Amino acid sequence: MIRAIVMDDEPLALINMEKKLKEFNSIEVVRSFTTVKDLLAVGPTLDFQVAFLDIEMPGLNGLEIAQLLKEWDKNIYIVFVTAYRDYAVQAFEIHSLDYLLKPISKARLETTINRIQELLHLENKPNPIEVRNKPALTIQCFGGFVVLHNDKAVHWRTLKTKELFAFLLSNLNSHVPRDTIIEALWADTECKKARVQLHTTVSYLRTTLSTLGYSEVIQYANGCYILQLEDFQCDAHDLEHILNGKTETGKIDVERAEALVQNYQGEFMTSLDYPWITSKASFMNNKFTLLLHDLVEHYTAIDDVEKREHILLLTVEHTPYSDKIIQQLMRHYIEVDHRAGAVKVYNNFKSILMTDLGILPKLETTELFNAISVE
Repeated sequence: MIRAIVMDDEPLALINMEKKLKEFNSIEVVRSFTTVKDLLAVGPTLDFQVAFLDIEMPGLNGLEIAQLLKEWDKNIYIVFVTAYRDYAVQAFEIHSLDYLLKPISKARLETTINRIQELLHLENKPNPIEVRNKPALTIQCFGGFVVLHNDKAVHWRTLKTKELFAFLLSNLNSHVPRDTIIEALWADTECKKARVQLHTTVSYLRTTLSTLGYSEVIQYANGCYILQLEDFQCDAHDLEHILNGKTETGKIDVERAEALVQNYQGEFMTSLDYPWITSKASFMNNKFTLLLHDLVEHYTAIDDVEKREHILLLTVEHTPYSDKIIQQLMRHYIEVDHRAGAVKVYNNFKSILMTDLGILPKLETTELFNAISVE
């Protein structure tokens, strides 16, 4: 429940504002004031989170009262209610939450109240960083391969040490045959020499990880190596956990998925020229596409067209040759009555296909474009 005070020097305007606020079950008017004297006498003892203030009042005006309230409690939200536009700039200089012009519609007031609820929810929501410490080891796989320890880049003894870690991380918690590793990392090296180099590189990697506090995380048994890591953060593994959670519960963890998408830097290990990367990259990039698809479905279900458009555009960037995605984006623009956007998307797609692949869009995509053109 939002606790509010209301102040207006005109009694009828005050009663009208109270009446409008009482139409919402989420807000409680704890006290109303018509004079600064009453506010000064009672206000400091009240527990409230937001003040609805008229601006044009005798004595102290609403702007001055807002500054006074902020001195009492800097976290109080200020909403100005006035018939004049002239004070808007001054109002927002005081960091007011909103500026409502009389007469106020219920829909406009609802927007303000919803915003207050969102801000109060964020204030009361525990900070994940405060609840648990951020893992010391963080790994970015999308857009490259960056390994940080306490926000500092990890120093690798050799380039092969880094590549071996990337390879084992891509097969985390799986027993990988020694010969499979050699074939992936030392395919052009004589077998006996390759085994020596693998043994040396494993030793370097164990030493590096040990200095970071990860001892005995690489084991060798029955001709296989296995990397077992705990207490670390990795975007690729976050992706897999999100998708696994969707499979188990039928629902996507939207907050976690949005965070992953927001930090997206590009395709899986895209900057690495490792021979073994191709198949793994294709697999992980397809998983990221699935995540984007799930987000599009979610935003469609809740009718959030703005976020849906953002994710569709990112999906097109991620998979530029997909007729299916282009059709989704075109239909989105048709739905929001932005047919020019749909036409532009089709023309760009056709140009890319012809330039890069020498082919035309599929018949269904072209028919969708023709339908728009006819209309």
